[in-house]
Amino acid sequence: MNPRQQELAARIAGRRGAVRGPFRVWLHSPEMCERAESLGAFARFDCSLPRHLRELTLLMAARNWDAQYSWNAHVRQAIEAGVPEAAVKAIAEKREAVFEDEADQAFYRFCREVLEQHLVSDETFARALEHFGAKGLVDAIGALGNFTMLGMCLNAFQVDLQPDREPPFPDIRGFERVVPEGDRLQP
Repeated sequence: MNPRQQELAARIAGRRGAVRGPFRVWLHSPEMCERAESLGAFARFDCSLPRHLRELTLLMAARNWDAQYSWNAHVRQAIEAGVPEAAVKAIAEKREAVFEDEADQAFYRFCREVLEQHLVSDETFARALEHFGAKGLVDAIGALGNFTMLGMCLNAFQVDLQPDREPPFPDIRGFERVVPEGDRLQP
């Protein structure tokens, strides 16, 4: 590494414990790495959303992009922060997650519509705005965008799964989509 890359790697390791996952890729472009790390730190640690919703945005974006490394790195943290295990399982299996807390359900619906439909209905927006305000929704979009970029990086550069972790999604193996036997088109 050149001196700039070494400086960034030391800063990342100091804040995050080591240089892992996407940061190993982003260090090839120190300017990109510095900005991505800064946005990622804001989205994970400093934005206005409560911790469990920051972790939820990460899992939702990871699943949307089939980013197994990111999912595995955060699934325990999300559950420990208060995301219900049943909701985590539903997201992993691409099923509708249900939250007992009305605000959490509004947040989930908002994020899901953004990720899946690329638009948000007026009703969903109004419910989420009522609970989180404009700042919370801007922070949610920033977090989703950051974690989307993270998932794209992990998959495009085929960042290996952690060696001690199982693949988290039933329809992804390695960096390929698998189709369940009953879903295959018959000739």
